[in-house]
Amino acid sequence: MMEPRNGTPASQRAAALPGLRSEERGTSERATREGRASKAARRRAGTKKWYTLGVLCLSLLVIVIDSTIVNVALPTFARDLHASSSGLQWIVDAYTLTFAALLLLAGAIADRYGRHLALAGGLAVFAAGSLAAAFTQTAGELIAARAVMGVGGAFIMPATLSIITAVFTDHAERTKAIGLWSAVSGLGVAIGPVAGGWLLAHFSWDSIFLVNLPIVAVALLAGYWLVPASRAPGAAGSRLDLTGAALSVAAFSTLTYAIIEAPGNGWLSARTLGLGVLSVALLAVFGVWEARSAHPMLPLRLFRNPRFTGAGVSITVLFFALSGVVFLSTQIYQFVLGYSPLAAGVRALPSAAALAVFSPLGAWMARRAGVRVPVTLGLVMVTAGLLVFAQASAASGYGHYVLAMVIVSAGIGLAMSAATSASMAELPPAMAGVGSAVNDTTRNMGSVLGVAVFGSIAASVFASRMPGSFGSVGAAAAAAHHAGGGAGVSGTALLHAAASAFVTGADRAVLAGVIAAAAGALIAFRAFRPVRPAPAVAAEVPAEVRVPAGVSRG
Repeated sequence: MMEPRNGTPASQRAAALPGLRSEERGTSERATREGRASKAARRRAGTKKWYTLGVLCLSLLVIVIDSTIVNVALPTFARDLHASSSGLQWIVDAYTLTFAALLLLAGAIADRYGRHLALAGGLAVFAAGSLAAAFTQTAGELIAARAVMGVGGAFIMPATLSIITAVFTDHAERTKAIGLWSAVSGLGVAIGPVAGGWLLAHFSWDSIFLVNLPIVAVALLAGYWLVPASRAPGAAGSRLDLTGAALSVAAFSTLTYAIIEAPGNGWLSARTLGLGVLSVALLAVFGVWEARSAHPMLPLRLFRNPRFTGAGVSITVLFFALSGVVFLSTQIYQFVLGYSPLAAGVRALPSAAALAVFSPLGAWMARRAGVRVPVTLGLVMVTAGLLVFAQASAASGYGHYVLAMVIVSAGIGLAMSAATSASMAELPPAMAGVGSAVNDTTRNMGSVLGVAVFGSIAASVFASRMPGSFGSVGAAAAAAHHAGGGAGVSGTALLHAAASAFVTGADRAVLAGVIAAAAGALIAFRAFRPVRPAPAVAAEVPAEVRVPAGVSRG
């Protein structure tokens, strides 16, 4: 009997087949189980990312709302804390000043020592400031508490955006996530007055600060489980640029203070010009130091990238327009149209809804057509909406203003998420924190400038057209109601004169926004030009290894 060539009897091979097949089936089943487990793990990780985004958006929402919620309570602070006009201004601006001064430093610290730790620490400081603010007895104490809240906010905002960049590594998902983040940041601006008006209608003024505590508690608890540890690659051995940090804090503190005080001091006063020169000098010294530093806090080479710089300019213009027009429309709703603070806040909701809807749409357009389309189109819409706003007269009703505000908000939503995504896309992973801080600094500077410039122009025109010594439309409206409101002839005349003067001033102020938005659209159109791929260059092949056509290399 002949044996097979491999030397194994046929009977033995036949006997071994069931075992082999069983082993193969076992291997196949294990591979299937492992594949299913891997898919399930990826699915859980994919789902967890969006829960993480929810925590980050909640953390962002609480600080954005707080930046506007206090405005509704200013008359209450004047009555209960006996705050002067200057005191009321600094109750609002103390938060803005510390927030702006510390953004870059907070972003650099987050990159080096952990963005998740910066977020948690910022939330804790913000909660402590909110608790202190709720129990203050004087305007000075409240100003100090608001400054502490600004310190916490400066660590929270850049940390949220840099963590999104670290968690969402896929470009399409990151663009979508930043679109939602942008929608929340804009939505908070409109929610603040509504929330503040409702709380003041049902509770005492300390409620606008105490409401922050449960929100922060939820964000901290959920963040412990859902926000991953994140820091810049190679950050463990890098040093913090302390000199650059001190210069940045000094420069942005001085610049923000100069802008805040300019309307009261006069834009061309010696004090304003002196602070402006000092700000420029400090920024110049900061720039020189960073250019020569071995470990710069903010590498200036970032600004050589036209897309990064164009995104910063676009975001500044967007928030310049948003903050300025919201500042004016809030006063028009209350003092010209006669709505209560809560009713005025409710009537701002359509514009907030437009911003929330168009932010994800802008992100979608950026993925489909590139950043240039939504950013440029959004700024053109902002220009158009401001032009509609500027056509108002004393007889204009709510319909005119809400139409203008919806157009402006839709344009801002369309452009903001795309510009933010473009800014973050140009950053290396090691600079996500400080890059986020640059992004937030442009937002903040745009907001501060918007309120200052729009407010200054409107106040100047109002003062020139309003008889008497009324310093604001609110003071004139209060005097008119005291004189008899609609029932008294003098009160009615005063109300009409104040409304006409303020609306005229608002129209003139908005034209500054029209110019800025139109210029921003041109800059965006140029900065976000499509990147052309470099032409493929065929590599030179040495003659000795060239293969004749039709001959295989083997």
